[in-house]
Amino acid sequence: MAFRNSIKIQTALAVLLLVLNSCKVHYGLKGISIPPEAKTISTTMFQNTTDLTAPLEPQWLTQALRDAIATQTNLTLLKQGGDLLFEDCKIVGYSVSPQSMAASAGTTTQDQAALNRLTVTIKISYVCKFDETKNFTDREFMRYYDYPASQSLSQVESTALTQINRQLMEDVFNAAFNNW
Repeated sequence: MAFRNSIKIQTALAVLLLVLNSCKVHYGLKGISIPPEAKTISTTMFQNTTDLTAPLEPQWLTQALRDAIATQTNLTLLKQGGDLLFEDCKIVGYSVSPQSMAASAGTTTQDQAALNRLTVTIKISYVCKFDETKNFTDREFMRYYDYPASQSLSQVESTALTQINRQLMEDVFNAAFNNW
C-alpha cells in the first residue's frame, strides 16, 4: 500500500513539474510603434535651464533615456544623426514646495508642511524621419516626489530623482513609441 502511494506521489510530482516547466511568460514589444525601417536613434544631452537643479541631473536624465531605449527597443544608439531623434532636451523646472499642512505641535495658530514635493519638469522634441505625424516639439513632461518635511532635500534627492527620472523617461518613451 505504501509502495502504491509512493508511486502515485512521484507520478503526481512528475506531472506537476512538466506542467510548471511548460508554463512560460512571454514578453514582447506589443504596443510599440517604431517604423520597421528605423534602425538607429540618437539623443542630445539634457541641458539645465533652471536656477536650482542637482548638478548631475542633466547627465542622469540623459542616461535614463538612453537606458530606456537600450532595454526596450532593438535600435542602435548613435551620438547624432539617427533615424529617430530626441533633441532639444531641457530641464525647465526643478522646485520644492510644501504639500499638506498640519497644525504644529502645541499650537493651533501656526501651520507647517507635513510633506514637501520635489517637482521636475522637462521639455523634449522627438523627430521620426519616416513618419512626421509621430513628431513632437518642446513637449513638456512633469513628475514629482513627495517626502516628509522632517527630511531635507539633500537627504531624499538621490532617491527622489531616481524615481522621477524613471517616470519621466517612461512618459517620454510612451509619447514617442506608444502614441500616448
